[in-house]
Amino acid sequence: MPLLHPFEPRPELGGIELKGEASWRDGVLQVSFELHSPNNSLSWPAPALPPARRDGLWQSTCLEVFIAAEGETSYWEVNLAPNGNWNIYALSDYRQNLQPVTGITSVPYRLRRSEGGLQLHFQVDLNRWIQADQRVEVSLTAVLEDRQQGLSYWAWKHSGDQPDFHLRNSFQLLHPEG
Repeated sequence: MPLLHPFEPRPELGGIELKGEASWRDGVLQVSFELHSPNNSLSWPAPALPPARRDGLWQSTCLEVFIAAEGETSYWEVNLAPNGNWNIYALSDYRQNLQPVTGITSVPYRLRRSEGGLQLHFQVDLNRWIQADQRVEVSLTAVLEDRQQGLSYWAWKHSGDQPDFHLRNSFQLLHPEG
């Protein structure tokens, strides 16, 4: 599973390991994250009962996926909090016209938390927006909140001079499997 890297390597982030992988098959995107924080310094949002669609999840610990059809300017942003809350947004172009996707009413994901870490897996059917045989561009990212040091920004690839998960040259191409 490929590693995600912090935008700024800071001493307090040294023990954190965040991995993520994505696959694309038959119009369904599958994503997995594994997070290990041995010093247990990360802040976790309080459990949500029941889990629900919420805005602003990136203001605390949140795992994110950015998805686009190859060659298209529009894209989607998926936010998954370790407390069960979630959201999916559609954007028409770089940071333009952010709107919750109304056609999706839940994002079921499996989450297993342990002392200092978590594993998260989910899949989302994108057949309504992207043809199954089309290639997709994906970026796995995360905002991690340290109780003492605040937020850090993690991604497969950082392309800008500031943390910016929306930059398309940070997305990676996935080919359809199968």
